Amino acid sequence: MSTQIHPRALIHPQAKVGGNCIIGPDVVIDEHVEVGEGCEIRARAVITGHTVLGSGNQIGYGAIIGAEPQDLAYQNCLSHTRIGHRNVIREYVTIHRGTKEGSSTVIGDENYLMTGVHVAHNCLIGNQVILVNNVLLGGYVEVKDHAFLGGDSVVHQFTRVGEHVMVRGQTRLGLDVPPYFMAVATNAVCGLNRVGLKRKGFDSGRRKKIMEAYHLLYHAGKNRLQALESIRSNPELQHPDIELLCRFLEETKRGICRAVTSAEVEE
Repeated sequence: MSTQIHPRALIHPQAKVGGNCIIGPDVVIDEHVEVGEGCEIRARAVITGHTVLGSGNQIGYGAIIGAEPQDLAYQNCLSHTRIGHRNVIREYVTIHRGTKEGSSTVIGDENYLMTGVHVAHNCLIGNQVILVNNVLLGGYVEVKDHAFLGGDSVVHQFTRVGEHVMVRGQTRLGLDVPPYFMAVATNAVCGLNRVGLKRKGFDSGRRKKIMEAYHLLYHAGKNRLQALESIRSNPELQHPDIELLCRFLEETKRGICRAVTSAEVEE
């Protein structure tokens, strides 16, 4: 099937659009944009800046991708937006390009960004991430693979959300959320993302090891560095899942979320 371009679409003659694409009415694709094969760009979406879309992406009505960042430090420099393959980016999502010269906002593969999501400059989103309606990501936020952020979640700039994390809707985050955990309140976690881990094939043995590491981190009366030492020195916790968690803890710059009990969550 050849590319279908609605007669009201505005595509710069220097833009690159792959085969088998569907471009809807009033879509704008600017000069330096590259669109991979098999993409669907729905009515009134705007793709601008130095933006590269991989193959098989669906861009929703009125989405804006690659616009200049909402950052007072931005000096109209050349920066980028890079989006991988087979992403679903729904209505009125905004994704802004990097702030500094040569920098990029990067989104991986097979992510689902629901209506009204905002991805600020220089964010880094992994693969198979779900961002529910109206999630707001500040500049330089990192969201790792398989994370799920509930609706209206707000993530402060430079904050990291680890692999397989579940974030409760309307949660505010300004501290890092370690992999596998449930973020349930402002800068607070409560146990593991058990449902998400089961769905991703984590058996009971793997989940048990992660839970043991969680207890050493939060309930053994140790600070973060002491807990890390305890986790790494425990022979029963030598596993790739635990190594991923430890690396995340070692690399934190903002600090990590505190732990709360389920009773505290309900208060």
